[in-house]
Amino acid sequence: MLQAELKKIYLTQLEKLRKTDDGTYRDALADIPDITTHAFVVCGVRRCGKSTLLQQFVKKLNKPFFYLNFDDLRLLEFSVSDYAVLDAVIEESKSSLIFFDEIQAAAHWELYVRQKLDQGFQVVLTGSNASLLSRELGTKLTGRHIVKELFPFSYSEYLRFAHAQKGIQSFESYFQTGGFPEYLKLNNSEVVMQLQKDILYRDIAVRYNVSDDKSLQRLYVYLASNAASLISPSKLKTVAGVKSHTTILDYFSYFENAYLLSLVPKFAWSQKAQSLAPKKVYFTDIGLIRTAGLTFSENAGHILENFVFNELRRKYGTFDDKQIFYYSDDTCECDFVVNPLFAPQCIQVCLELNLDNTGRELNGLLAAMDFFKVQEGLILTRDSRDLFIKEDKKITIMPAWDYFG
Repeated sequence: MLQAELKKIYLTQLEKLRKTDDGTYRDALADIPDITTHAFVVCGVRRCGKSTLLQQFVKKLNKPFFYLNFDDLRLLEFSVSDYAVLDAVIEESKSSLIFFDEIQAAAHWELYVRQKLDQGFQVVLTGSNASLLSRELGTKLTGRHIVKELFPFSYSEYLRFAHAQKGIQSFESYFQTGGFPEYLKLNNSEVVMQLQKDILYRDIAVRYNVSDDKSLQRLYVYLASNAASLISPSKLKTVAGVKSHTTILDYFSYFENAYLLSLVPKFAWSQKAQSLAPKKVYFTDIGLIRTAGLTFSENAGHILENFVFNELRRKYGTFDDKQIFYYSDDTCECDFVVNPLFAPQCIQVCLELNLDNTGRELNGLLAAMDFFKVQEGLILTRDSRDLFIKEDKKITIMPAWDYFG
């Protein structure tokens, strides 16, 4: 690649970035360190606002920067030999702050990033494939990187975007749309539908050489229609139309790596017991469920549970170090156990408590509280409040929007 070509790509991308709206302030902005010793890596699903976050960080620092997005058709042929050209363009820009967007598309990027760190540059990266990033970061950039996961708008960020007040009315709006910024700006669900198609085909089917992309789509739609449900790979072969449950496991990992969904394990002291038990599936954003699932109107309780998971994931979970589980014994279940080894929190989710389900929900939560030896538990609802005390145990019942808003 010629230096003039790369410079032109850089300048056109930079101009486009500068013309982009600054967007809604993201909570993650406070977590980006102003350091040169480590690369800062922002990971997340496509279109969740990573580039906008970079722009907000630039405004905060108020100093010259170099920006290059590798998810560009003009950079499809970018190879290792082109890094020398990139060096020349960066040097010409006279910037010590470098942003590389969608870095996983560049070959051997981790070696180049390490070189720039050694030269004293400040480097910020974004990527939308957890596996590729963690593998390269864990080998060539060990001890030289800090990772932050970014998701679509949380409920509190949605409130800032919509200039709305915390409450059931604003929550009902968020509950219908989710938090993808572009979807909210355009008020067009096609944005999220096309995004999922792009990820399934380009980021998964093409990247992993999945020849039967129809089976991939069938499984994805089924999972979206059954969010917050227990799933077992061996039982999904027929659904997807594949012969081996190993293929299903591969598909699961592809979905997780692309930040489309997360699989939550059952808590067990034994790793083997954890791996053998069914997992619960949650999607990265409510909008994915609303646009890909075949049924959702009767599953409002499951969507509320998915919302709670997303808020917990933002606070406690990471791709590599999961701290969120569900609890189950022979008779009952608790939806979430957070930080089970250090400061356990037991959380049950129920759309609305009534005569038919109150006993079941309380029993599942109390069983988990007994197991983890905690005195306080939480039931998150759509809009109910109450307090339940049994012997030495206290259970607070409150709206999920109030707890996280």
